[in-house]
Amino acid sequence: MVTLDKPREFMAAPPATEERRYYNPVQKDYATYLETSDETAGKRTLLEIEVAAGGGNTPHIHKSYAEHFEVLRGTLEVSVGGETQTLHPGEKAVVPPGALHHFRNRTDAPSVFLVDLRPGSPGFEKALRIAYGLAGDGLVRPDGTPRNLYHLALLIEWSDIGLPGVFGALDPLLRVMARRARRKGIDRELEARYIA
Repeated sequence: MVTLDKPREFMAAPPATEERRYYNPVQKDYATYLETSDETAGKRTLLEIEVAAGGGNTPHIHKSYAEHFEVLRGTLEVSVGGETQTLHPGEKAVVPPGALHHFRNRTDAPSVFLVDLRPGSPGFEKALRIAYGLAGDGLVRPDGTPRNLYHLALLIEWSDIGLPGVFGALDPLLRVMARRARRKGIDRELEARYIA
């Protein structure tokens, strides 16, 4: 169920800076870090997202944090547990931990919205930066999924994401792949290339 939420703290977001803005050329969207988990003592991760016309993400689950949306410009379709709502500027929705959800911009104009993860997630922050870097380097499939299974396993682990349906059955395999990736130092290579 989509839950409308009207927290006033969204309006207190600091202005975006270019060095905290990342572009994904595959999804054609921008993510700007307004507040990180570290900056808020773990309270939240706050991002401004600009999604191109027709853009969005695939259904997924956040295991340990809620995701709060607030539309700033344009419209955004948010689906939670099978219920879909179209949000307009000033409207908000909350996705509780464990809820299957996704968002989509079904219009012909960009949509800009805030995403507030509560509590903050440094793993999600890292995974998003690396995923956008991989996309920029041409190392993802047309749907944005990393071509390298070690990369995929690490991104899923860092972001604490669960996959729906039959893909959820791959979770044990992905955990093993993430452990192998750490043993091989692939995690450090990704961090050095895209985070440092």
